[in-house]
Amino acid sequence: MAENRLKIVCVCGARPNFMKIAPLMEAFAETGKIETLLVHTGQHYDEKMSKLFFSDLEIPQPDVNLEVGSASHAVQTAEIMKAFEPIVLQFKPDWVVVVGDVNSTIACALVAVKLGVKVAHVEAGLRSYDREMPEEINRLLTDAISDLLLVSDASGLESLKREGIPDAKVIYVGNVMIDTLMKHRERAKQSKIIEQLGLTPKKYAVVTLHRPSNVDQRETLSEILDAFETIGRDMPLVFPMHPRTRKNIAALGLGDRLQAISALKTPEPLGYLDFLRLMSEAALVLTDSGGVQEETTILKVPCLTLRNNTERPATITEGTNQLVKPTRESILGAYRDLANRPTDSARTPKYWDGRAAQRIAEVFVGALARTQKAL
Repeated sequence: MAENRLKIVCVCGARPNFMKIAPLMEAFAETGKIETLLVHTGQHYDEKMSKLFFSDLEIPQPDVNLEVGSASHAVQTAEIMKAFEPIVLQFKPDWVVVVGDVNSTIACALVAVKLGVKVAHVEAGLRSYDREMPEEINRLLTDAISDLLLVSDASGLESLKREGIPDAKVIYVGNVMIDTLMKHRERAKQSKIIEQLGLTPKKYAVVTLHRPSNVDQRETLSEILDAFETIGRDMPLVFPMHPRTRKNIAALGLGDRLQAISALKTPEPLGYLDFLRLMSEAALVLTDSGGVQEETTILKVPCLTLRNNTERPATITEGTNQLVKPTRESILGAYRDLANRPTDSARTPKYWDGRAAQRIAEVFVGALARTQKAL
């Protein structure tokens, strides 16, 4: 530990991480007591899925980019570990901070722990209770080996208690993704994406799909597209397509089926500000993304999550989200019932107030002060 300063390595690797790391970098810098090293593993390397987000979110350029790229879960995790270890050995941090639940999260946490460096996990405790999801395995393992678990909603506290994690390791700080949304909401209003796509506010739906359970199986994807075709008779659907989803649609022989849905627009992945404006003005969002469930809760936009489970129950109990099985019948049933589900009464979960990153920074500054006092 440098005199009066903590050394922290902050890790990001995939697009969902960028929205979480941005407010942390800003809050750490504002303390004047934390020296950071920002490591981008390169898990997402597409221009629209990486560099544009750094620009939109005003994140400092990474100090290190490991550039691991795409691979199987095992290969990607191993490559991140191999590339990250020398960084930790050279920088000698007091803490490694990992966010979310991607392969970069568990890979870098494992390296740090084995080198005797403390790990803090931001967004700890989220559980879908579905071990077929790779992200669930990453969450469970990262929480099990972390020294500090920074929780984003009340369900996380309950999960960690059930798993026997000592209370002293767990702190409820709120949702850093919401920090990012609140900071950039006004800037997003300047985006021209709605006009560029020829849309009318509150008269279109937004779609995001990327999970293997939805896009790797022809039968499931066909059912979802059937539902989109019906919804498209009422309004346009905008589907900024994840590269993996686009590749799978072609591989499964559903390209013509997709193109036949005249109301479906499929632009390339959008930057954060464009997508935030697109969501803000939508009549409806259909997704399988965890982060989108949270963002629509704050935006008070109806959200249908096309999954059998969610690790973000607060978006259902307090927000605008509804869990829907990814079948034509279930999706259309929920869609038709939207008129009976007003979003005006949706509440905001505790600490989803734009100050989560500041609370996290205060935790580290407090730990630094205690250490110095003990010396």
